[in-house]
Amino acid sequence: MIATSLDLDAVRAFVQIVELGSFTRAAEALQITQAAVSLKLKRLEDRVGFRLVERTPRYVELSAQGNAFLEHARALLDAHDRALSVFSGTRQRLTIGISDHVAGPELPALISRMNAQDPDLVIEIRIGSSGDLIQRYERREFDTVIVRQHLGRTDGQVLAEETLGWFAAPGWQPRANEPLPLATLAEPCGVRALAGKLLDEAAVPWTEVFVGGGVAAVAAAVMAGLGIAALAPRMLPFGAVDIGSKLGLPALPSLPILLHTRVKSPRATDTLIALSAAFKAAARG
Repeated sequence: MIATSLDLDAVRAFVQIVELGSFTRAAEALQITQAAVSLKLKRLEDRVGFRLVERTPRYVELSAQGNAFLEHARALLDAHDRALSVFSGTRQRLTIGISDHVAGPELPALISRMNAQDPDLVIEIRIGSSGDLIQRYERREFDTVIVRQHLGRTDGQVLAEETLGWFAAPGWQPRANEPLPLATLAEPCGVRALAGKLLDEAAVPWTEVFVGGGVAAVAAAVMAGLGIAALAPRMLPFGAVDIGSKLGLPALPSLPILLHTRVKSPRATDTLIALSAAFKAAARG
């Protein structure tokens, strides 16, 4: 017989495990240990009388009962959070700046994750260059920014590290005796400056053939065959080819992705924790 009440913390742990696909990432999001997450799930499974999640060495997978329970678990948490919001007064706003070199195709899922964490929190997001976002953050125009490490600044929480590559369209070939054609973001862009510096140091002639107002535009120029670009693999459409070694280009480094925040309220902090955990999952693939 199923118990008459459920532990909301255990239900939340179950939903986090499913949405993040990992006990480890669920523990990061909930700010508890992995062992505590496992214990909460076991207690929930004991309470409902079914195994909800099948554990494997590489991933977690819903059981048939877990799949049936998931929608109701989400609805239960949503109803609980909305009930509490009655007493929260004015809707709180969280302003976030995200570097264009960081905000990849996972952005809609990240926004959805933040909204699921707190549907009554007003989320405002601006996309820009890391340097510009850091300056605006210091002018207190943002509560939080997620940027690539900028000008040696190492404070902030490291969310992930990504290695950049020199990407081109499938079948693209450089023209003999011509400078290497580059597609870049407009200045100021730290990755643009880094790419140019490394090419200059390696005595590789290059020229700008395309300047985009965003990474999506640069990626489109690459896939259109205009030239190559220094980007993280997840920012490129499927099929883009890393041709750095083939052309003998200098290796691009791994660059940390950092979160800077001055948020202190529990509601906004919980949302940022959920965002951070989801972003780490996306960056790790």
